[in-house]
Amino acid sequence: MKNIVILISGGGSNMAAIVKAAQREGWADRYGARVAAVISNKAEAKGLKFASDHGIVTELIDHKAYPGREAFDAALAQVIDRYDSPDQPVLVLLAGFMRILTPGFVNRYAGRLVNIHPSLLPAFAGLHTHQRAIDAGCQVAGATVHLVTAELDHGPILAQAVVPLLSGDTADTLAARVLTQEHLIYPQAVAQLLRKMQLPAMAATRYGSA
Repeated sequence: MKNIVILISGGGSNMAAIVKAAQREGWADRYGARVAAVISNKAEAKGLKFASDHGIVTELIDHKAYPGREAFDAALAQVIDRYDSPDQPVLVLLAGFMRILTPGFVNRYAGRLVNIHPSLLPAFAGLHTHQRAIDAGCQVAGATVHLVTAELDHGPILAQAVVPLLSGDTADTLAARVLTQEHLIYPQAVAQLLRKMQLPAMAATRYGSA
């Protein structure tokens, strides 16, 4: 069984969308994958209760308890690695995880560390994406699911959704519409990635049985 670990810092609505999709679409049977743990750097993160209520292991690693990013990332990796194995590498999903990860951490999980960002990358990397899109006079905004690299909010794009900007939009109204699309494309992108990760194992099985 391939383990998925999701990192959150708040309400975890994208995490919840992934958990619901995994259950609804039968990821365990279809892809041999399950959401094994949800980890937060904040004790007050409401997403922890949702995960616990759905029978998912939760972990708290308070970043304020560590002297710097490297120490925190090392502790975080130690917990994630409980769900990792050479034959079934863990998939790590960032879902509103409000921490900048060190290059060492990113490299450790290269190719299996995924993030969702509330803009049409490469436009508006970083914070305040919705207001920046409005201020720039954009006609469309959106969201991007991408593999994480050491460069902030960059990396190969897995999925995008386009949301039109409407007359009178505020950052809040635009964010709400973008979020509904995030809840659709993030689970879809993860499922597609799981399918791709299945292919080498399936090919090896066919070759071994030939």
